[in-house]
Amino acid sequence: MVNLQAEEAVIKNYKFSFLIFLLAAVFASPVQGQDRGSIPEELLRPGWGEAPRYPSDMVIGELGQGRASAAAFNHASSVASALLSRQRGHSSLSNVNPAIIDSYLSALGRISPVSFRLGGGREEADGSVSFLIRYIGREYGMTGELYIRYITKQVVNENGETIAAGSWVFDDLLFEEARSREEENQDALQRAQNHRLNYMPYERFF
Repeated sequence: MVNLQAEEAVIKNYKFSFLIFLLAAVFASPVQGQDRGSIPEELLRPGWGEAPRYPSDMVIGELGQGRASAAAFNHASSVASALLSRQRGHSSLSNVNPAIIDSYLSALGRISPVSFRLGGGREEADGSVSFLIRYIGREYGMTGELYIRYITKQVVNENGETIAAGSWVFDDLLFEEARSREEENQDALQRAQNHRLNYMPYERFF
């Protein structure tokens, strides 16, 4: 009889503990729309109709294609990557005089770049598309503006018909003088202070 009463007491305690566990789980669950700890819901889920956000570089500003097309941005990235890896024979550089390519590589050799950043694409008055570019080395950086252009030409297809075909080509690249990473950081901080902590876009050449 004693053993039976003891078993009933254990079962009651188990049921009571399980009920407490369920209630704790319900009240501990976050209510929809509330903040999750210190992370606001707005950061966890984009707001309706919110404009896309792109990463930003402290020197040249917003990265990405900007007002240029995705195709233009992809070609500019291909050119920038070919110069970074010193691929003189890369297809994106096929229309450029080898001596000019060597001048670009010589300029980049002063900073030994390990990466690059590209952004701020826009269409120019002459029909070309330009992108701000920043090559980054371990101790020095170099900023410039890269130009590409869409070229169309008449070609004969497999049926013997003359049609218009177009492609993006590398047009030009203007570099500023190399600067130390420390100088770049100081300049970015100074601009931030002068413009109420808003990083202003890099001043373009033209």
